[in-house]
Amino acid sequence: MSEMDVIRQIAQQALTVPTLAGIRDNWLWDRTLRILRNVEHICRMPELTDKNTTVDRFCLIAATYFADAGFAHYADAEDMSARLVLADISQTDLRDFSTQVVNDKLSGALAGPRIDKINKIIVESSNRFTDMTEAIILSDARNLDDMGAVGLYNEFRRYVIHGKGVSDVLESWKRKVDYRYWQARLKESYRFDSVRTLAERRFGATEYFMNQLDVEHGARDLEELLLESLDKDPK
Repeated sequence: MSEMDVIRQIAQQALTVPTLAGIRDNWLWDRTLRILRNVEHICRMPELTDKNTTVDRFCLIAATYFADAGFAHYADAEDMSARLVLADISQTDLRDFSTQVVNDKLSGALAGPRIDKINKIIVESSNRFTDMTEAIILSDARNLDDMGAVGLYNEFRRYVIHGKGVSDVLESWKRKVDYRYWQARLKESYRFDSVRTLAERRFGATEYFMNQLDVEHGARDLEELLLESLDKDPK
């Protein structure tokens, strides 16, 4: 078994958490694999390859496996209120707990300098002004997961866990639109232009879905259908 296979195995164990129902919650592991796919594709983009940019793929992939491991710190099967909820944990806490997991889980599998670099990538990935290539790649890959259909899934999951309904989702969405939250995210959260362009495309799909959700929640399509039928009624 290769070093990376060992790291993957350790990460999967750390990121798959128990539940009160006695089953394993693989949401965090599934998210990590999705972000890893983003990382692998970004590494092959012309913005990097055309410049012959050096990327420590080993440490970058290892950092990707553990970048969100801090969420598992809150995954207590005896406390449903502490389940994995992205927006409920500060970036500082997430970074600190994730690097702690790296130290605890990988100390016997990797040499100290590699562990230090993995942790540095995780820490720097939350700094939007970093010039560390691996951290920039990881940051763009993680931020892309907040956009489009996947981003909506993550958002809806958080609301369901907290017992919120569709009206709460729509209210939050409208508030973010009013404050131009998404425009700021698109402008500030991506360092690679091609990734930002893709994020904008995903956001367009999100807008379409949320507009439709608003229509259905207010039954406006049903109201329009009723008005059409009344207009056609000769009486």
